[in-house]
Formats: sequence, C-alpha cells, structure tokens
Amino acid sequence: MLHHVEIYVSDKEISRHFWSSILSHLEYKETASWDDGFTLSTGKDAYLTFVQVSPQYESHAYHRCGVGLNHLAFSVKSREQVDLIRHHCRTEDIPMLYDEKYPFANGGTDYYALYLEDPDRIKVEFVAEQNQ
Repeated sequence: MLHHVEIYVSDKEISRHFWSSILSHLEYKETASWDDGFTLSTGKDAYLTFVQVSPQYESHAYHRCGVGLNHLAFSVKSREQVDLIRHHCRTEDIPMLYDEKYPFANGGTDYYALYLEDPDRIKVEFVAEQNQ
C-alpha cells in the first residue's frame, strides 16, 4: 500500500491553493504545515506532502514525459464527482488536458476521467470508479 508521496514545488503558496482546493473535493485536509511545506491527508489514504524546492534546484525543469513521475491519478466515487471537479477547474482557470475529448479521452465510454495540470505542469487525473 502506498504510504505517502512528496512533491517539490516551485511556489509553495500557489501549490497550496491549487492542491488544497482541488483535493478538498476528495476530503483531503491540511494536516501539517511548516516554513517550507505542507501535508494534505484524508486520514485513511496515502498522504501528500508538498515542499518548496531549494534555490539550488529551482532551475531544474520538470517535464512529465521525461524520467520521473508522469502523473498522479485519483479514484473518485462517481462521474458526478468528476464533473464537479471539472466545474471547479473551470471556475479557477486550471488548465485541463484533452478537454475536447472529455470525459472519455482514453476512448470508449467506460473510463470517465478528467485530466489537468498543476501549477508546475504535473499531470493530475481524476477517474470515476467503475460501475458508476
């Protein structure tokens, strides 16, 4: 079982707003905070920690198609919840990926998902659980 994920970010406060607001739809809350970071958790699933990148590493560009993390995918309870998160993204001007194919960017009609980018361009996916 996954215990936690730690992500270094270019601007902790911008990332705090993005991740806290979008993950509140999945019952994540800020459970820890310190000068250089914060943690979001549901208390039952893996928690996420976000840390301000050190100045000596901030010039190292991230790209999801390079070596390293490609994306984070979150399972949500229903298609309606995916739609609610999409509405949140539109309200907040969050860049969505493959929006012209929403909600079936993977093809077919059984994989109902939303794809977007965080402030550092990490791809984030929200997918409705099957049989919904």
